[in-house]
Amino acid sequence: MNVAVVVRTTAGLASWLRDNGSDGGVVVVGRDARFGSEDFCDAAAQVLLAAGFDVRVLPRPLPTPLVAHAVRALGAVAGVQVTASHNPPADNGYKLYLAGGAQIVPPEDRAIEAAIAAVGPAVDVPRDNGFRVLDDAVVEAYLDRVASLPRGHARNLRIALTPLHGVGRDTCVEALRRAGFDDVHVVASQAEPDPKFPTVAFPNPEEPGAADALLALAAEVGADLAVALDPDADRCALGVLGPDGWRMLRGDETGVLLGAHVLDHTEVVDPLVATTIVSSQLLGAVAAARGVRHAETLTGFKWLVRAGEGLVYAYEEAIGHCVDPDVVRDKDGISAAVTAADLAATLKADGRTLLDVLDDLALAHGLHAGDQLSVRVDDVAEIGAMMARLRAALPAELDGVPVAAEELLPRTDGVTLRGGGIRVVVRPSGTEPKLKCYLEVVVPVGSRSDLAAARTQAAGRLGRVRDQLRTVLGA
Repeated sequence: MNVAVVVRTTAGLASWLRDNGSDGGVVVVGRDARFGSEDFCDAAAQVLLAAGFDVRVLPRPLPTPLVAHAVRALGAVAGVQVTASHNPPADNGYKLYLAGGAQIVPPEDRAIEAAIAAVGPAVDVPRDNGFRVLDDAVVEAYLDRVASLPRGHARNLRIALTPLHGVGRDTCVEALRRAGFDDVHVVASQAEPDPKFPTVAFPNPEEPGAADALLALAAEVGADLAVALDPDADRCALGVLGPDGWRMLRGDETGVLLGAHVLDHTEVVDPLVATTIVSSQLLGAVAAARGVRHAETLTGFKWLVRAGEGLVYAYEEAIGHCVDPDVVRDKDGISAAVTAADLAATLKADGRTLLDVLDDLALAHGLHAGDQLSVRVDDVAEIGAMMARLRAALPAELDGVPVAAEELLPRTDGVTLRGGGIRVVVRPSGTEPKLKCYLEVVVPVGSRSDLAAARTQAAGRLGRVRDQLRTVLGA
C-alpha cells in the first residue's frame, strides 16, 4: 500500500461511480492512525475532488463505523476508510462502502477492479487539494444514536476498556458516558493511538496475550465487564469474571448474548437475526425456539447486512457485531460495547452475570462449545496446498463420529464436515495469511449440575478433533 496504489484505486472508483450515475455525489473519506493513513486519506480525497465529487473528510482519525454511519447519514454515493483494522503494524488497507452504507459485493467488486486496472500511471491522475473537512456534527449524530440503543434502565456498572493502541477510546468512552455508563477505566499503556502497537504481538483482541493488560486492569479495579476494541473499533471482545478468574469470551459467546438481548427488546415485527457459515449454530437454535427468523450467510458483513428484511442483529465469530443495522450496515465495536454494557448492567441489577445467561442457554439448547485451529503461513500458496490435501483425503469420521463432507465451492473456498454433534468448517482467512478451521461440538445438558461434566467432555472432543485436523492438513 502506497500513495500511487491509493491514487490509482481511487481513480478507478471515481470512474466506476461516474459510469454508474453517481457523478458529483457525496463521498465520505476517513482514516485510522496507522502509518501512512493520513497521506492515503488525503490522496483519496484529492483524486475524488478532482474527479468532480463532493468530498467530505472526517475531522481526525476515527473508528471505521463512523464512515459507515456517515455514508447513510449524508446520503453519500460511497465511503472510503483507510484502515488495516487488526492487522500487523506494517499493513494498511482501503475499505469501500457504496450508497446505503454496506461494503461492496459481486458484481460491483469485479467491475471496480476492472476500472482500477484501466487507470494509467498515478502521476497522470488529476488531484485537487480543496476538499472539505467535516466538523464534529457527524460524530455527534453517531454518538447520540449509539447512546439511544440501551434497552434497560440499570447503569450501575464498572467497565475496564482497551482501545488496543487504536482510535476507539474517545468515541467509545463518550458513547458509554452518554448512555449512562460513566465508570470506565482505560488501560493506560494502550490508551493512545500508536501505529507500532508496542504492547502486543498482534493488535487483535482474539490473539493470545492481546487482552492480558485489560484483564489485569479489570481485576485491579473490580470491574463488572471488560471491553476490548480492535484498532479501528469495528470489532468488540468482552471479558468476564468466572470461577477461575477473568477470561475473554469467545466471539460466538458474545454473539449469542447480544443477539438474545436484542431479540428480548426489539420492536420489529417478524425480526431476523443472522450469522455466518463459520459461526456457532446456537443463535439459530435460540431464534427457532422464539419463533423468529435466522439466516446463515457467507463470512463477512457485506453478506450479513444483506441477509434479509427485518434484520435486527448480525454477528460473525471474529468478534464482529452489528446491533443497529438500520444505521450502521457493518460491524460496529462501539455500539456493541454499549449494548453489552446495557445487558451486563441489567443482569447485575438482578444479581446475575453474562455467564449465568450462557448456562441458561446451554440448558435450553445444549452446550455449544467452539474452538479454532489457525495455521499462519509465510507463503500464501501453502494455504491452497493445505486445502488440496484436505479435499484429497476428506475424513469419514472425527473423534470416532461419522461425518459427511459438504463442498462450499463455488460459493466460497471451503469445506464443512458435519455429523453427530460435531461441525467443522475449513476455509482460508479473508484478511490474513491463515488457514482457519472453525470447530464446534454440541453436548446435551440435562441439569445445571451436568454443566461441568459437559464442558469437560466438549473440551476433550474439541482437542481430539483439532489434533486430527492438523494431521489431515499436514499443519
